[in-house]
Amino acid sequence: MTTLYLVRHGETIDNLAKTLQGQRQGELTPKGIAQMEELAMSLSDTHFDAIVSSDLKRAHDSALILNQKQNTNVRLTDLLRERDWGDFTGRFIPDLDGLPLPQNVEGMDSMLRRAKMFLEWIKANYPTGTVLAVGHGIINKAILAANSGKSASDIPDMTNAEYQVLEL
Repeated sequence: MTTLYLVRHGETIDNLAKTLQGQRQGELTPKGIAQMEELAMSLSDTHFDAIVSSDLKRAHDSALILNQKQNTNVRLTDLLRERDWGDFTGRFIPDLDGLPLPQNVEGMDSMLRRAKMFLEWIKANYPTGTVLAVGHGIINKAILAANSGKSASDIPDMTNAEYQVLEL
């Protein structure tokens, strides 16, 4: 059995500005860095056999901070990338209220397929042990939904630097 610690990256400049980041790289704020340092301290007694991260900068930077206490390799995967918001990417979130989704926004069905692929990838690559995975709000929600069999709409949003523990 594998224990998966699923983490959302620390606060970013775009989070603070209420800008829809999607698959933009993103930059941690000083608070985001502090959040990850605090999380690293709180998890310092937990041994991780592996650390995996989204290949987007904000998640990778978060994983590198968490790895300072672990001293292992951080493996990147695009399976943990955030939702592609298409034409909404980079827009001020309050301005989007009530607007129809553009055709080029990644659908939730696609997110759930990617989440299932990620869970299968973890089981295949790390069939036992404890893995820390750093992702993003919506892909993490999809992973939690895929693992529990619930609808993504039934899964609460994760805050920055929050983690959930899953048994796979």
